Amino acid sequence: MKLPILCPSCDHTLNVSQMKCPDCATEVNGNYELPVLLKLSREEQDFILNFFLSSGSIKEMAKQAELSYPTMRNKMDDLIEKVKQHKK
Repeated sequence: MKLPILCPSCDHTLNVSQMKCPDCATEVNGNYELPVLLKLSREEQDFILNFFLSSGSIKEMAKQAELSYPTMRNKMDDLIEKVKQHKK
């Protein structure tokens, strides 16, 4: 099941309020903000993972996605800006 990150009612970012150990059933309750990477869409998370797996080579990512380097660079720049907004 996909982890929901946005409120279905108002589109605000959700917080984590409970976690449970599947082994011993210990529960932790609170109000915790999601880490920045989990606030991104699945597609954006996959983009970052692919960047990591291609050893940080935008050129390699562009080649694998059959896109031009400038197109891939623009996607990277857009994602960088989005991450900066979530870090505030």
